[in-house]
Amino acid sequence: MTLAEMKPGQTGHIHAIQTGKASVIRLMVLGLVEEVPLRIENIAIGGDPIEVSLFGSSISIRKQDAQMFEVILDGVNG
Repeated sequence: MTLAEMKPGQTGHIHAIQTGKASVIRLMVLGLVEEVPLRIENIAIGGDPIEVSLFGSSISIRKQDAQMFEVILDGVNG
């Protein structure tokens, strides 16, 4: 599952990242790196952008960039 497929209220952590885009690397500098716990706070009408909270702060991410982050939901095995 990607970050873009998560629903508001769901929690998980980043498992893998496709780092080919400069915008994705910038998000990694902001803290979106592997094993970081996160929560989807809100999704705008139309699905873009996505509000994600991590480390006590929230950031908005374009859906196009959120698709580059593979996540594992909390409470889901495998």
